[in-house]
Amino acid sequence: MAYRSGNYAAFYVSEPFHESNLGASATRDFVSYNLLRAWKGSDSTFPFNDSHNKNYNVRDGSDWEKTLKPRLRNRLSNSKNIVLFLSSVTVSSRALREEMNYGIGTLGLPVIVIYPEYSEKSDIANSSGGIKKKIKDLWDKLPAFRNNMDSVPTIHVPYKKQLIKSALNDEDFMINTKKSAGASYYTLD
Repeated sequence: MAYRSGNYAAFYVSEPFHESNLGASATRDFVSYNLLRAWKGSDSTFPFNDSHNKNYNVRDGSDWEKTLKPRLRNRLSNSKNIVLFLSSVTVSSRALREEMNYGIGTLGLPVIVIYPEYSEKSDIANSSGGIKKKIKDLWDKLPAFRNNMDSVPTIHVPYKKQLIKSALNDEDFMINTKKSAGASYYTLD
């Protein structure tokens, strides 16, 4: 198996997308992704290796079949996992469906799911064990994720830097060392 070093960040932005567009920067999922990039920029030891920096940028108006889809697939193929930002504003866009279906369904990439609207373990996990219904309900916003997630290891993480760092460092959620498929989360202390 090829060595894959990148973390493929998947997030919702309205289409067509262009990073310099104010609309994209105002979308919660994209802002959350940018904060991971900022954490990496200010601390080189932060374990986020952005797969989006690995090949040509995409531009507004690029052809989906000839340009965008092949570049997404190339980035996914060179990634060790998917970092999915899932929030109340997430919409099942063409790009997110492709990322989930190809990344999980075809490549078998583990998924680190980050919930930008939640900051504590107790926001994700029940005190009796298990993932809370409000989190599971978010999975319905992205059926391509919900329908594929049982085939790969996933970890569900609140938006807290230390927990995200732990998930990014966890070899159980990397393609070459992944554990068995199933949902994981940080238990309450």
